[in-house]
Amino acid sequence: MHVPDGFIDVPTSAVTAVVAAGALAVGLRGARRELDERTAPLAGLVAAFIFAVQMLNFPVAAGTSGHLLGGALAAILVGPCTGVLSVSVVLLMQGILFADGGLTALGVNITDMAIVTTVVAYAVFRGLVKVLPRSRRSVTGAAFVAALLSVPAAAVTFTLLYAVGGTTDVAIGKVAGAMIGVHVLIGVGEAAITALTVGAVIAVRPDLVYGARGLRQGLKLRVNGVLVDAPEPTAPVAARTSRRALWISGLAASLVLAGFVSSYASASPDGLEKVAHDHGIDTKTKEHASAGSPLADYGVEDVSDARLSGGLAGVIGVGTTVVAGSAVFWAVRRRRTSPPAEVR
Repeated sequence: MHVPDGFIDVPTSAVTAVVAAGALAVGLRGARRELDERTAPLAGLVAAFIFAVQMLNFPVAAGTSGHLLGGALAAILVGPCTGVLSVSVVLLMQGILFADGGLTALGVNITDMAIVTTVVAYAVFRGLVKVLPRSRRSVTGAAFVAALLSVPAAAVTFTLLYAVGGTTDVAIGKVAGAMIGVHVLIGVGEAAITALTVGAVIAVRPDLVYGARGLRQGLKLRVNGVLVDAPEPTAPVAARTSRRALWISGLAASLVLAGFVSSYASASPDGLEKVAHDHGIDTKTKEHASAGSPLADYGVEDVSDARLSGGLAGVIGVGTTVVAGSAVFWAVRRRRTSPPAEVR
């Protein structure tokens, strides 16, 4: 789904850049409300985890692969505004360091992969949790459905942007059919990854999951054969896992996924690449401005072993993303807690 330079014309790319800038400004303001001293460190980790899992392309059809987009996962774990920022940090790191996603198309990619996926997923998620029983299982199920729908929503958005500013003459009906068809399949993988990750975090620290705030697993007692609510405990229940342990384990998992598991990912082109090649959308693709980067194409320059090169690139990517993301969210959190300036 990373759109390279040359797929969308300059005027449309400029408009999406303005849209993306406006959404990021709103996201920065909204993230101040979503983040607190407990959840702010998690936001940088979420960005690093999304970067790592995006390296794990999985097969979805003959000669086609897909990977996590991450908008649904980020929105549910840390909030929609913070989620937009998290995915945007990932896209920025990928574009600058790894030549993945065009720099002139950065506005297109942020609009499509960060804004649309996050907004659609969180809207669906909130709608479902309002009508479902307030339980951990309901939150996980809602996360699955929200993530599943967010991916074809991004495919529809790309199709609309291509209809407005595509640089090649391809029938929009063909583009829409191919994009939506393959991304419905990719959405199943997105949904599975999102539900498993949200479920894992809820199992150990439900208080840190933005989408599960207010969730209670009330204790039931059987009295005379009837289940009744147990009295509320007078003291808070100790967390099963500390925030530091969760952060360290999450970072370790990200490093293992990007540094080792990624070498076993599918080498087939992803959904957009496959559609673009099959239908001639990529005939005017331009060379990436960062094509000469020592990390271009997720490999370390001058390292001949492919697995070692890709693994080192993945580790570097996770490290730079967690640092960049943590710096952004630390600044946002500090802005929220800073006292107002005196008026003289």
